[in-house]
Amino acid sequence: MSVGLPPIPSLGEADPNHDPGGTDLVTLLLDEHRAIDQLRTAIAGEADPARRRTMSDVLVAMISRHLSAEEQYLYPAVRAALPDGADLAQAGIDTDRQLHGALAGSPADGNGGTQDVPAAWHRHRQFTESELLPRLRTAATAEELIRLGNRAAIAEEAAPTRPHPGAPEQPPWNRVAAPALGLLDKVRDLVAGRTTYPEDLPGSPDAHRRGSSGDDR
Repeated sequence: MSVGLPPIPSLGEADPNHDPGGTDLVTLLLDEHRAIDQLRTAIAGEADPARRRTMSDVLVAMISRHLSAEEQYLYPAVRAALPDGADLAQAGIDTDRQLHGALAGSPADGNGGTQDVPAAWHRHRQFTESELLPRLRTAATAEELIRLGNRAAIAEEAAPTRPHPGAPEQPPWNRVAAPALGLLDKVRDLVAGRTTYPEDLPGSPDAHRRGSSGDDR
């Protein structure tokens, strides 16, 4: 069963067994789930209020990018590949709406947000990992999942770093709106000196590799 991606053009006899490189979509999203939970745990254990605020900014940006990629590529793939995919994708979008709303109402206050964010995140992660990713992994080919993973990773680079509850949730409009909103967010991040990547947090072993905020990575 296809996830709706166009076929890869034939490379002819030069490389008949071509295998696209990259991380497949399921692995990419599961890794991001773990990274988000690790940061949430670190925020809960951080004693310094200023550092908690900075870490909370990063958490909001990580979740915002993650949701954008899912809405652009996970849910459309679920719709195309599974017989009940339309209902499953809509249920996933519903968890996203709750999480977007919780993030929008929970500015980084040094305490990791209000109680709504952990609950909304838990619902989102549980549904995605129990209902969507295992079934998509079974229905799609390895090549399709890698191609979806590559597209999702690219989409995250241009994705918003803040919640936008009223933004389009389905293609093609979300694939148009997300980069535009992401650009506006990055301008705001640059002006505010807001940190949005975990490797840019003070003390991160990778912090020396880039500026601390507003990077167009």
